[in-house]
Amino acid sequence: MKSKQINGNPKRRRIKVHRVNRSAGGNFAMFLFLAVMGLFMAFPLIMIVNNAFKPLDEYFKMPPDVFVRHPTIENFETLGTEMSDSWVPFSRYIINTLIIVVCGVVGHVLFSSLAAYPLAKHRFPGSNVLFKMVVLSLMFSPVVTSVPNYIIISKLGINNTYLAVILPALSSGLGLFIMKQFMEQIPDSILESARLDGASEYMIFWKVVMPNVKPAWLTLGLLQFQGLWGVSGAGFLRSEELKPLSYALNQIAQGGIARQGTAGAIGLIMISIPIIIFLITQSNVIETMSTSGMKD
Repeated sequence: MKSKQINGNPKRRRIKVHRVNRSAGGNFAMFLFLAVMGLFMAFPLIMIVNNAFKPLDEYFKMPPDVFVRHPTIENFETLGTEMSDSWVPFSRYIINTLIIVVCGVVGHVLFSSLAAYPLAKHRFPGSNVLFKMVVLSLMFSPVVTSVPNYIIISKLGINNTYLAVILPALSSGLGLFIMKQFMEQIPDSILESARLDGASEYMIFWKVVMPNVKPAWLTLGLLQFQGLWGVSGAGFLRSEELKPLSYALNQIAQGGIARQGTAGAIGLIMISIPIIIFLITQSNVIETMSTSGMKD
């Protein structure tokens, strides 16, 4: 336990420990409730994994089986054949997706951080009104802004380019809100110390603020990746050479009843990448969040 020096006398900080006053029956009921909720939330994932390995005849059983009885990799073989028949090289779809995802994630984190820093650590006329407008924008569905976005993209003359998909993804009210809330936790005394040492605002932002809000921008990057991974670019991208991987896979899946198995394989591929990235980075997110508490 850390001690605090007051008037030369060490004084231990009292930590209140809240003990759960619950009987054995209450513990069992809570465990049962959490287990049921966990299975309920995992059910869609279980269905997607099993559907990817089901033969075609098992897709039309009534009632449908949750678990596959005769697993096969035929769905993935069919998907590979469909990919090889595409007149645009399949690697082109993967490159398009990587360009959109990397630029969208990096730009989103950067723009959100730059916009949140003055709102969190500088006071200027209208800052409170501006932040309230950002919070109010969280109430609107992204569908509401689809038409204004299309008009702006068309006026800028960047339709049918990567920028048409990347530009709307660079800023969002949620990203600015998350970054501002984390930046407000940084004590002002740390920033004042940096200014007294001669650091410029640019150096304070990169050397002091950004390392201390690592859990925020890491989490924001994960959320943005999940959003951009499944983006199809419909309405903005007309050239086949510019379309992302999700568009190509959805086109293959829309082949009627005969492609139900292929659609199952595509569903597993589409959810696998975000889950793998989340599993790889989740320990870092949790660790940095648990060690990021700072107080004056």
